Amino acid sequence: MPIRNIAVGRPEEATQPDALKAALAEFISTLIFVFAGSGSGMAFNKLTDNGATTPAGLVAASIAHGLGLFVAVSVGANISGGHVNPAVTFGAFVGGNISLLRGILYWIAQLLGSTVACLLLKFATSDMVNTRHWSNKTS
Repeated sequence: MPIRNIAVGRPEEATQPDALKAALAEFISTLIFVFAGSGSGMAFNKLTDNGATTPAGLVAASIAHGLGLFVAVSVGANISGGHVNPAVTFGAFVGGNISLLRGILYWIAQLLGSTVACLLLKFATSDMVNTRHWSNKTS
């Protein structure tokens, strides 16, 4: 891979409407993926009385994440490429498909999207959170 394919981009690119629209698409796509995947795991855990580590729970989590990823990529595919994952964005940058500035916009949007999804899950399911996994105590 020749290094000439990697582009930094111009500062004006960060304020172009299509770049901002693509970053918003990445934000929404990542939010959908994290909310659907993590939310389904939390719901399955609550419905089965902590049975999320059973084979059925693993299959349910896999299907939920797969469908969530399908919807997330479908939402952003025509606008931003539907990266959803910062590693995919990095690969697109290294491959010369996007500039560094656009990649940074996507990374910021993806990280914010996942953070907002986790906060939405926290507020929507505050009674479903199992805090025993986050404590240092052993039982």
